[in-house]
Amino acid sequence: MSAERRSQLLVGASALTAAMLVIAYLAAGGASYEPTPVQDPCKPREWRNPQGLQEIAQQFTLSALDGAACELRVPRETLARALSSPERRDAFARRYRIGDARLEAAVRAGLVRAIDDAERAGALSPIVAAPLREVVSRIPVEQAIELIRDARPVFEQASGILGGIYSLFGPAQGLLP
Repeated sequence: MSAERRSQLLVGASALTAAMLVIAYLAAGGASYEPTPVQDPCKPREWRNPQGLQEIAQQFTLSALDGAACELRVPRETLARALSSPERRDAFARRYRIGDARLEAAVRAGLVRAIDDAERAGALSPIVAAPLREVVSRIPVEQAIELIRDARPVFEQASGILGGIYSLFGPAQGLLP
């Protein structure tokens, strides 16, 4: 077999392989690809059964972002990027024409929603949830944004406080929420 004939066979086999890949892609539904739609942040998010502080903090953050994004009528992912730095927050505010007061109110509303969701899911005791709502209504907005970014310290502190309070009840601990 000549070198020219082998080259032609190699090119033909490559073309056939490429055609088969395209056919397989189309058969698997590749022609109708659409990105996954962004979840509506105003729709309540079901908390999974959180195990450990990291998972609780993650769900708290998602809930807080959903709440704030719902208030601002923007996708949660857009708001998450905006809250990652002061520069991005300023660009976000200019793009969506959102003033400081409106952004601050939305961040606080998001935190309250997250506290409510955590309490409903049993991840946060009512003993801690009530005063925490008061705290988020008064802390500076920068601290509120930091709380959305990393809620672990709140839950670490809450578990320490509750452990101390519950120990005061001795054998009656099991009767508390």
